[in-house]
Amino acid sequence: MSEAEALPAGLIPPRENPDLIGHEAAEQTLLRAWTGDRFAHAWMICGPRGIGKATLAYRFARFVLAGEGEGGLFGGPENLALDPEHAVFRRIVGGGHADFLAVERSVDEKSKKLRSEIVVGDVRRALPFFAQTAAEGGWRVAVVDCADEMNRNAANALLKVLEEPPQRGLLLLVSHAPGSLLATMRSRCRKLTLRPLTDDQVSSLVRRRFPDLEATEVEALVALAAGSPGRALGLAGEGGLELYRELLALLEGLPGSDVPALHKLGDRLARANGATAFQALMELLLGFLGRLVTMAASGQQPQEVVAGEGAMMRGLAARRGLDHWLEVWEKVGRLAASAEGANLDRKQVLLNVFSVLERALRGV
Repeated sequence: MSEAEALPAGLIPPRENPDLIGHEAAEQTLLRAWTGDRFAHAWMICGPRGIGKATLAYRFARFVLAGEGEGGLFGGPENLALDPEHAVFRRIVGGGHADFLAVERSVDEKSKKLRSEIVVGDVRRALPFFAQTAAEGGWRVAVVDCADEMNRNAANALLKVLEEPPQRGLLLLVSHAPGSLLATMRSRCRKLTLRPLTDDQVSSLVRRRFPDLEATEVEALVALAAGSPGRALGLAGEGGLELYRELLALLEGLPGSDVPALHKLGDRLARANGATAFQALMELLLGFLGRLVTMAASGQQPQEVVAGEGAMMRGLAARRGLDHWLEVWEKVGRLAASAEGANLDRKQVLLNVFSVLERALRGV
């Protein structure tokens, strides 16, 4: 998620986050590369959404711009951490560091809305940025968050930077789906893949940010998050458990729909402040369908998140086979992606999603 978007309560923008949880091995990989003889000037930090990829990218950017690990008399640093009170940390947070560039989705000047993709104009700023000598005599660092959001022209513009690596220039690309990027782009970056966090790590983070949550609520959030602390915190901040129960109530009525309830939910999600709740709902639905597909394939029921969910999954799996539910999961995923990518009406997308589900159960 770009930092230009409003974040749910509990989530800290990556450029402001001093903490890195569960990625010590990846951090050490960057540190060893930095202190070694063959340092890659372009890195692609990959992994599922919400696990800390951008947080690691900003952590490394601050470390490099602060000159950490260069010219030390008493051995190198143990990690990439920089004190939040450090001048470099504060200047990156405030957007006032001349040798740092954040490439992300920008606001369209005409519509005054956040663009659905990173456009070529966002990326072209990197060309003169890297062509200049570092203002403070060190490195110049750019973070692309996230590379998957670049359109074709933007990707080609960034490729020009990768093809001619600047001296003392570092490019950090964050990617949820590296397979969707240009092969020529992937081949010019060193890939660093981050793994989902453990349930204990996610649970600890949720309890720290939301100390008033009941233990059962934390357990349910952890189960829904599937190793993504960003998802767990986002759901907690958006009332995700109540949203999930609302979703299950609608699913329980299929193939018929509680039309008034569906329209009421759609109206709520269509409001100006409903974007994050809509994204959360789509992720919850896709997660539910993903677990349903897994159950249909393996015959084993996944962990029940809330009471009654397991019985509903068994009933749905009994009505249609694996291929059918896999097709539904793919269709819903495309609809969810189209809503984000084309700024479509969120209520209409929700109605279309439930139309797909209804037709699937009616065998139409």
